[in-house]
Amino acid sequence: MRIEDCLADFQIPRFLHYMDSAATSLIPEPVIASMNEYDRQYRASVGRGMHRLARVATQRYQDAHDRVSSFIGGKEGTTVFTKNTTEAINMVAAGLDWHPGDRVVTTGAEHHSNLLPWLRLRQQGIKVGIIQPGEAGVFGLEAFKEAITESTKLVAVSHASNVLGTMQPVREIAEICKARGAYLLVDGAQSVPHFPVDVRRMGCDFFCFSGHKMLGPTGTGVLWMRDEVISPLILGGGTVEDVTTGGYTLTDGYRRFEGGTPNISGAIGLAQAVKYLENLEMDAVFRHEQKLTDRLLSGLTGIENVTVYGPENLKNRIGVVSFTIDGIHPHEIAYLLDERAAILVRSGDHCCIPLMRYLGLENGTVRASLYLYNNLEEIDLLIETVEEIARMV
Repeated sequence: MRIEDCLADFQIPRFLHYMDSAATSLIPEPVIASMNEYDRQYRASVGRGMHRLARVATQRYQDAHDRVSSFIGGKEGTTVFTKNTTEAINMVAAGLDWHPGDRVVTTGAEHHSNLLPWLRLRQQGIKVGIIQPGEAGVFGLEAFKEAITESTKLVAVSHASNVLGTMQPVREIAEICKARGAYLLVDGAQSVPHFPVDVRRMGCDFFCFSGHKMLGPTGTGVLWMRDEVISPLILGGGTVEDVTTGGYTLTDGYRRFEGGTPNISGAIGLAQAVKYLENLEMDAVFRHEQKLTDRLLSGLTGIENVTVYGPENLKNRIGVVSFTIDGIHPHEIAYLLDERAAILVRSGDHCCIPLMRYLGLENGTVRASLYLYNNLEEIDLLIETVEEIARMV
């Protein structure tokens, strides 16, 4: 399947220019059809019955885990389905065996979902170290070498920034963590949808991402673990092998961590989204986005009164481009882009208030986040409209 052919599978791009995929991507027709098929033809609980519908649903749910695991190179670990990246990170924060004096290292460029769970651990006597980004939001390895001490239990970093688009050297960070005896958690919400990911090669211990940013349904996410070193956040139906009034024995694998009836149709939809991306090939998706990003960066940087944030080098970024226009509030810019050209972008702090303050951006930025259903004509329209708005200053 060619990227040029995929537009037929999406409704919204037929009448709007959607550039807010870093928040929530659009969803193609095959994914919708797969979820409808479950609800219409074999709707049943998984792992709870022996009738024909329960058997089919259970097998499809297992197949979904297998496909997602394979997609990220994680067959040898445990792939747990969650509601989103936020829940996955919180499961790790709540499930590790913490002791007063343990240390967490994270960065000042994290999404709140990869910052707040660690800050809350301070209530348990856990120390939290924050590494601030360097120029263009890129972190130097020396900063991690200095911050990750022998008392560091876990390091939490984003694979790619949802504000600046910067990609971090997670494999090198993983080597530092291994040498210091620390776990590494990687927030892959902005990486898995856009370029090939292999968690084993990366060397992380936990990897978290969301389905709704990668053509999948909302309410779906993934926690991949190299080893099952955390305690389950929720206990209940499906998590046990045996129960007595005196205690219980937990089951093995992902079921231990998925208490209660899961989002079955969502899991099936997520697996179909993965299949869709596999058919397109992630290398092709990345090349397509790089072409769009290159055009957008070169166009915006040439406009007077416009400031673009993040690295100039395409090798260090994904298709997330944040910018401001002198004298105009980001919310007003986003409104004008919608009203004048039907271009949909996000504005504000992007759930990264500490990063905004660090960059001196009280009102945040305008963020255009690109995906496989965008094209060069839309990029040119965005550049042209931004230039018109900038002339208002």
